[in-house]
Amino acid sequence: MSPPDEDDAVIIRRSLREPERFAVIFDRHAPHIMRYLVHRLGRQVADDLVAETFLVAFGTRSRYDLDRPDARPWLYGIATNLVRRRQRDDGREYRLRAAIVPEPNVDGHADRVVEQVTAAAMNQLLGAVLAELSSGDRDVLLLVAWEHLTYDEVAQALDIPVGTVRSRLSRARRQVRAALVVKESVNRG
Repeated sequence: MSPPDEDDAVIIRRSLREPERFAVIFDRHAPHIMRYLVHRLGRQVADDLVAETFLVAFGTRSRYDLDRPDARPWLYGIATNLVRRRQRDDGREYRLRAAIVPEPNVDGHADRVVEQVTAAAMNQLLGAVLAELSSGDRDVLLLVAWEHLTYDEVAQALDIPVGTVRSRLSRARRQVRAALVVKESVNRG
């Protein structure tokens, strides 16, 4: 197998001659891609899309930019494209998730119940706000917020300029903040 200090580009280049080496890329990055896809679509769909992400990556590895030592942004880009293909209107999924609020685990502890109800209400609000974002703004926000990608990594993942990443993220944050301010003022009034 490949030494642990080899970067992804070296492993991908070697996998062109020795396909079994690509397993190192899967082992390194599948947990990150899984977490991202679970957040986006839920566990059942994520399992299938993780496999599909790596199948697409394996099939297109000859086109990978070997100047990039970290394949994770490339893999996030593939996963994001699969999400878009799978659900043309991801907003419906967010609205559905927002409508399904888990019942609080009532164990007699009032503080815990209040905390769970508050968290469920916040999840519902955030789900509704995410549903209202454009898919481009939503993709940028989720890659930064959930996956902690840098602006450069998001630009690489989505194949857009860094300036576009900045403007989409700014717009998405502004919309989320505005929705939270409205919610807070409704709760006060």
